Amino acid sequence: MIRRRRALALAAAPLLVPALAPTSAQAQPAFPNHNPRYIVPFPPGGLTDIMARLVAQKLSEIWGKAVVIDNRAGGNALIGADMAAKATPDGHTLLAITLTHAVNATLFPQAPYDFRRDFATISVLGSLPLAVVVNAERSPARNLDDLLRLARTRSLNGGSSGNGSPPHLGLELLRRVSQAGENIVHVPYRGGAPSVTDLAAGNLDVMVSNLPECLAQIRSGRLRPLAVTSAERHPLVPDVPTARELGQPGLELTNWTAVLTQAAVPPALRQRLEKDVLAAVHDADITRRAREAGFQVLGWDAARSTRYVQEETDRWATLVTEAGIKPDA
Repeated sequence: MIRRRRALALAAAPLLVPALAPTSAQAQPAFPNHNPRYIVPFPPGGLTDIMARLVAQKLSEIWGKAVVIDNRAGGNALIGADMAAKATPDGHTLLAITLTHAVNATLFPQAPYDFRRDFATISVLGSLPLAVVVNAERSPARNLDDLLRLARTRSLNGGSSGNGSPPHLGLELLRRVSQAGENIVHVPYRGGAPSVTDLAAGNLDVMVSNLPECLAQIRSGRLRPLAVTSAERHPLVPDVPTARELGQPGLELTNWTAVLTQAAVPPALRQRLEKDVLAAVHDADITRRAREAGFQVLGWDAARSTRYVQEETDRWATLVTEAGIKPDA
């Protein structure tokens, strides 16, 4: 009788494994278990939006779930970042950032989130230079030296896409290397496109513009590029020298875009995000299309990307403080 009971118990034991399996699966659901959201705190069609959509397209293929681009423009990119900071830290929310967010960490000390504490950097995806440009018909500056001399002798109106934006930082660097002081007057706009349009119309004297935003006007001959601010020449304007080549390394400035998630996302899940994002950005087709849009594709790992974003945040904190840059009124 005892032997018969043991045999029945052994026969029934394998049935317990499949009975427990659904409970284990429910405790640790597969990732992603719903459509991830990629918050872009800028309008559709901008540089950050372009890169985010390229990466999101490939991530959708990798994950088998459509990654939804959520454009949340406004508040100097604070609105979208705040939404991401307050989302459930389950790995289903990504945030696209640029140099603007590193500057915001100093420009907005009372922001509703802590940029350094609340986010974890997954990857710096790509970068692009800015270009020092003038009106081709009206400006007497034929090269960068001409512009620097001009800035020391007369007042120049310099446009930007807003206080603390990369073009504004470029103007501040231009003011420093030219030693022009208040001769370079900052004129902030609500976006890069209207400022570039006004420069082409002759209503501004100079801009340090994101290259893709002024490229069409350069190609049309309305704007004259004097230098690019990257360490190397850019393939879209190979004849335009770098500021360093022209003896002005103090004008080096690179805009970049990165993808973040919340710092509270579990480390194992952040590693999964890193692996898949790197696979997406280094996909041959995605890389080609990003380069065609003007990006130098980087796709750095999380450790290198984290160091870089921290260094950029610290670097521009110094300039923002010394130049007395304030948020847009």
